[in-house]
Amino acid sequence: MPSGTRLRELLCHPVNWIDLPSLADDHGVLPLVATRLRAPDAASHVPASIRQKLADRQRTQILFTLSMVAEMFRVLGRFASASIPVLAIKGPALAARCYNDPALRQYGDLDLVVRDRDIRRSTELMIALGYEPNVPLAAISAAKIPGEYVFVRSNLRLLVEFHTERTFRYHPKPLPLESVFGRQIDIQVDARRVPAFSTEDELILISIHAAKHFWERLMWVADVAALVSRQPLDWPRVAAASQEVGAERMLRVALQLAKNIFGIELPAEVLRDIDSDPAAASICRRIEQRLPAGESSPLSLFQRATFRMRMRGGLLAGAAYLTRLSLSPTEEDWASRSDAKRSWLLDAASRPFRLARKYRRDGKP
Repeated sequence: MPSGTRLRELLCHPVNWIDLPSLADDHGVLPLVATRLRAPDAASHVPASIRQKLADRQRTQILFTLSMVAEMFRVLGRFASASIPVLAIKGPALAARCYNDPALRQYGDLDLVVRDRDIRRSTELMIALGYEPNVPLAAISAAKIPGEYVFVRSNLRLLVEFHTERTFRYHPKPLPLESVFGRQIDIQVDARRVPAFSTEDELILISIHAAKHFWERLMWVADVAALVSRQPLDWPRVAAASQEVGAERMLRVALQLAKNIFGIELPAEVLRDIDSDPAAASICRRIEQRLPAGESSPLSLFQRATFRMRMRGGLLAGAAYLTRLSLSPTEEDWASRSDAKRSWLLDAASRPFRLARKYRRDGKP
């Protein structure tokens, strides 16, 4: 874990030790906090009962992680045998890159990326592996595009999400997946080689993902800080990758948050680029103010819309981005008609009304 001298101040000030395990869990940093508080300089300040509670929860997380990593190897092995190219993102792959240990990051599912042309074969293969798809083959045949392709093995509490170039809707510009596959690397997870995004592409991906969720969890800032601190980066390639998908401001916000909260060092040219965007600094201040409350203080529908526009950068670009997100239907908009070849325009027209119902004035679904 990167140095986090402000972690205690950020999570709760003054510290309420009784709430710490739940707070760390809510922010997705329980394994990091539990590990940090076992250090001699920290352990003496924390009640033994709290350290034990953290250790017990971490043990449960480790057991779950072992099953997830084993399942990732099983799925990737079957896809390799079927000659379906696939890349691992987030989850245990990101944990290994950031913390050298798949168990030091909280996650509840596996995230994999395939080409859109391979999603039908991928679905058939996942069904053969014992999974139930939330997007049936009929919907794929009807050219319906979900937020992600989710597969569940309920008896084992396993959840796998597949993404294609058509489901990365929170990227301001389409993800050039062929280029991403061309830049792929292998990373080591528990002595196994796993195909993954390049480090530069992964940094852009997790920056956009955190912006999608309004940076409500400390885990996402820790991931950026750890990835930048532990992995060599080609910074011109990072800049080019962010420009490819229109995520320049999202990247600046991610890096500035990591610098402000975890004290990471950034190259001078990167700092100059961040300083050239005063709006990014303003967004960071707002995120840092809200971060201790996390998901317990959701944004209103208006606040969500404003955040989306500002994260894109520029009035026209922001408005276009918000409009596209507001009119891009997912499985929630067409689930009851998943096998129908209903016009995309009808699904799109119903989406804003569904969103307005889902995120009422207080922002709560």
